[in-house]
Amino acid sequence: MLSITKCNLCPRRCGVNRTQRAGFCGAGDKVRIALVSLHQWEEPCLVGEKGAGTVFFSYCNLRCVYCQNHEISHGGKGEEVTVARLAEIFLEQQVRGAATLDLVTPTHYVPQIIAALDMAKEKGFALPVVYNSSGYETVETIEALRGYVDIFLPDLKYREEASGSAYSAAADYFACASAAIRKMVEIAGPVQFAADGQLQKGVLVRHMILPGHRHESMAIVKWLWETFGKTIQVSLMSQYTPMYKASEHKKINRRLTTFEYESVVDYALSLGLENAYVQERRSASEEFVPDFNGAGVQGGE
Repeated sequence: MLSITKCNLCPRRCGVNRTQRAGFCGAGDKVRIALVSLHQWEEPCLVGEKGAGTVFFSYCNLRCVYCQNHEISHGGKGEEVTVARLAEIFLEQQVRGAATLDLVTPTHYVPQIIAALDMAKEKGFALPVVYNSSGYETVETIEALRGYVDIFLPDLKYREEASGSAYSAAADYFACASAAIRKMVEIAGPVQFAADGQLQKGVLVRHMILPGHRHESMAIVKWLWETFGKTIQVSLMSQYTPMYKASEHKKINRRLTTFEYESVVDYALSLGLENAYVQERRSASEEFVPDFNGAGVQGGE
């Protein structure tokens, strides 16, 4: 059973009573949100005409040294809301015409999110729910989302323990993320698209290729293909930008080269993996980082 009084929501299982103090992730028992927006920069199958209805949650259970959202993931920038207000936010995104409800970095607030979804559904909420996570999840937490989440949008960051340890303080990253993604596919089933190309149900796995790690990326692509074939969608991301503490790690303190990115894409195609999004090189820029100004958190536009 999921608990925040002896917290077991993520693989850290830090056991903290979050009603009294913060867990490893930085979160207490109150939901904190940094931004509510209509976001056009997600994959095309999630945004529709007006955008994905993003809810950016503060704090994170990873410690990624290159995190572009570090002011909210590590710094905790944001405003506290009640579960009732969270339900209102979900409904407001629907009124705004969002294509999906995009829950960004939600892991440490899953019990509150489930309660808010129950409240919102009683008042007519019906958007497809996207669980947009780092991939560093427990199978138990993902199972608890059965019936609540339509689309799982996990990262799969690393294949090697050394990478998970060095860049995210999580040597067990692949072991946990791979098991969680298997559970996501079990729950959501094969990808299902509407006639207009919008994703209605399924799993879309993101992988951002890191400089100096193209062979590790190829190993990830191979695992995804051999494990799930065409039942999932993949997004191969070229947007890596050395931010936050990346300068402390020489190997990743640069942009990705065109050769590195294209070699991974070509490898994916050689395997037969065609259900994949690719990015243009111009997507690697700090200008794509949202302004976490608290818009929409307490109401209004």
